[in-house]
Amino acid sequence: QVQLVESGGGSVQAGGSLRLSCAASARIFATMGWFRQAPGKEREFVAAISWSGKNTNYADSVKGRFTISRDNAKNVVYLQMNSLKPEDTAVYYCAGRSGLNLASREYEYNSWGQGTQVTVSS
Repeated sequence: QVQLVESGGGSVQAGGSLRLSCAASARIFATMGWFRQAPGKEREFVAAISWSGKNTNYADSVKGRFTISRDNAKNVVYLQMNSLKPEDTAVYYCAGRSGLNLASREYEYNSWGQGTQVTVSS
């Protein structure tokens, strides 16, 4: 089973940037996604990317601020987060699925990382 490991989380002030990475132990899935879970809230979709990288899908709350990308040769997926807001504070998870559509629901993903904490202070 492919293992996913996130990194790059940390603490930043509002308006700052972070880049998250998700490294896979083997060839990464056709579709990769990022989700997040804030304290006391359900896990929510953030972004997804197709195998080629040409197709992406974003939650409305992050459009224009976050960018998902991938490097298939390195088996890594990235999430560039700019103009961070306190409401972006959450544990961020990467996930993979074998299907080709840019799914936004948790149950559609087969494999999950352990998460990395992102804290944005005002």
